[in-house]
Amino acid sequence: MSAPAIADLPGGPVPYTLRHSLRARGLRVVIHPERGVVVTVPASRTGADRAERHAAAFLAQREAWLRRHLARQEHEAAAIADRGGARHGGRIPYLGELHSVAVVPAVSGTTRSHVVHLPDTHELIVHRTPRDRRDDPAIAEAWLRERAREAIEAAIQAHANELGVTPAALTLRDPRTRWGSATPRGRLSFSWRLVLAPPAALETVVVHELAHLRVFGHGPRFWALVASRRPDHRTWRRWLHDHATELHRALE
Repeated sequence: MSAPAIADLPGGPVPYTLRHSLRARGLRVVIHPERGVVVTVPASRTGADRAERHAAAFLAQREAWLRRHLARQEHEAAAIADRGGARHGGRIPYLGELHSVAVVPAVSGTTRSHVVHLPDTHELIVHRTPRDRRDDPAIAEAWLRERAREAIEAAIQAHANELGVTPAALTLRDPRTRWGSATPRGRLSFSWRLVLAPPAALETVVVHELAHLRVFGHGPRFWALVASRRPDHRTWRRWLHDHATELHRALE
């Protein structure tokens, strides 16, 4: 159960979401890029007012930390917005590098909008057809999804045999909290946004999910399997954690 609340702190009011969890053993604060401040408290029979007072006191003790992270998050969001997104004159990441975006009319006779990548100049040229009702970010996303599938399939081909696994199916989605997932039946799912990240980050996620087809759970045996293919996996997992907001807002 979650509910909006406001903490009246010495430095001014801070809105947050109060979340009750059966699994929580103590209070926990998360500053989410989209949901803002989320305070999780253990679910109990105590009233909502008491839980809210407890959460507000918890935030007051950590106000300096809280405001520092909120300010940094606001600064990062503004910097991403200043890039302009997947529109004419904007910039978006692709394969870990910022690319400028130009939108031009498609050549006469072309029936479908498409994107051309100019790697030497780090440009993405969106060729629009007059009848295409999609906005520019949607056209760019469709092209990026195709490139993501190609890159992920190539990474699977490079590592599956060495790990001794055979995936049964591959899907691309746009999850908000996970870069990839695997099922016991061999079905793999990945975020298409991995193609915006450096290729080593994408490959690390692919290896991670392939390893789960042999070892479910995150014990020593699992991490040894991941490290056998990506010894630097910690570096790229951290990179994805630190750049999650950038990747999820890249096209906006």
